[in-house]
Amino acid sequence: MAADWVGCLVSINCGPTLGVYQGEVSSVDQTSQTISLRHPFHNGVKCTVPEVTFSAMDIKDLKILEIRKSSTEVPKLNGSDTNSTLTPQGGRKDKGGGGAPVNSTPVMVPNKTEPKTQEGGVSPVPHYSKSYGERHMDMAVQSKGFRRRHNSWSSSCRGPNQATPKKNGLKNGGNMKNRDDECFGDGMDDVPDEDFDFEGNLALFDKAAVFSQIDSSERRGNGARSRGTPGEQTPSRYRHDENILEAKPVVYRQIMVPQNGTKEYSTDSGLVVPSISFDLHKRLLATAESHGLSLERRLEMTGVCASQMALTLLGGPNRLTPKNVHQRPTVALLCGPHVQGAQGISCGRHLANHEVEVILFLPNFVKMLEAITSELALFGKTGGKLVSNVKDLPETPVDLVINCLDSHENGFLREQPWYKAAADWANQNRAPVLSIDPPVSGQAHAVEAKWSLSLGLPLPLSEGAGRVYLCDIGIPRQVFQEVGIKYHSPFGCKFVIPLHSE
Repeated sequence: MAADWVGCLVSINCGPTLGVYQGEVSSVDQTSQTISLRHPFHNGVKCTVPEVTFSAMDIKDLKILEIRKSSTEVPKLNGSDTNSTLTPQGGRKDKGGGGAPVNSTPVMVPNKTEPKTQEGGVSPVPHYSKSYGERHMDMAVQSKGFRRRHNSWSSSCRGPNQATPKKNGLKNGGNMKNRDDECFGDGMDDVPDEDFDFEGNLALFDKAAVFSQIDSSERRGNGARSRGTPGEQTPSRYRHDENILEAKPVVYRQIMVPQNGTKEYSTDSGLVVPSISFDLHKRLLATAESHGLSLERRLEMTGVCASQMALTLLGGPNRLTPKNVHQRPTVALLCGPHVQGAQGISCGRHLANHEVEVILFLPNFVKMLEAITSELALFGKTGGKLVSNVKDLPETPVDLVINCLDSHENGFLREQPWYKAAADWANQNRAPVLSIDPPVSGQAHAVEAKWSLSLGLPLPLSEGAGRVYLCDIGIPRQVFQEVGIKYHSPFGCKFVIPLHSE
């Protein structure tokens, strides 16, 4: 009868001193009232000995976790008793040990099919969820043909009125270790000792056959999705920058000029922007003015575009903020008595309107252009500073110098004392220089610029002009066509774009 319990998985509670043992029943001795477990776990940790023997005297509680699959029902004693008893006798001993018989109350082992209470009216023995050691025992019995789900018997053996019990509330070291092992432990005994052979497994992979199969499937897919003639096939894969919809090829040379200049530029998107001669540029502006794009409009557009570029060079939103009013940027404007100087005054007016401290240098002349006079009147309303002597310019470096001293036609101004003094001040000041509408490369630049801003279409500028930018001053396309220029706007969504020298 005792042999029927061999092979069952049990949990034996020996009290807080000895702890809880779990394992597979290897033998039950009714004479000496002992039970032996093979592959035991003590408080969730695998024991170093292969087998442990317990005496009934040390057993406080015994739970059956799993009954052998071959057994159809729990064996009964005396034909009618539904519980098996182990009369406590002797003390705990290891395999092969013995103990003196001692009389004690029998320990009840509940039946699988019919739960009953213990003697004395004690409530049914609670069943606990499986711990770290029980999971190791599950893996051990799987190799012998046992296949079961986690905690399947313990959930099915409870009766309809038997609720899931709470865990033991004892806060001793053993129970804390059990909880740690249940949470963080894992079956590390099943990890293979041999390293994985990556090279051997890679050699088993036939890459050529796999890729040929992929190519053949793609060809079959293209044939099913082909349109038009049988020879036309749509590609099955596209690049991240390739449009799925059919489109015309991109034409990068969209601006054609009648006279090829000496230099060509390109935009960030690759569009080619050719340079034009000063005579063609002058004729283009005159044609635009005859259609209503007056000098005042051109000055306003140039001033807006140049001020936007200057504000960006000064730091943009990182510099011009309400919290940074104590560090307002300072810009020095060097202007001559010509149209280019009027463009610089217009730029200074817009900068002053954006809380930039502007210092405008303009020499005194008895008679000036009407455009300069009107721009000076507007600039005087902004609170900007106007000086006519180079000595009144700041001695310390400013944030930006805007050069509008040069003229495309009046080269004799370079010999004037005020011009040489202003050019020397700009070269000695360590601030970067922005030139607005600089002259062509045939004329030497008295002031070395870091940036240059051209209007409409660029002129062939020399290396001393720095990096070239182009601004849109609002010339319509048909005006370009009247002077023989095939024109498509290269600006996109901007009014000022950088140009790269080819």
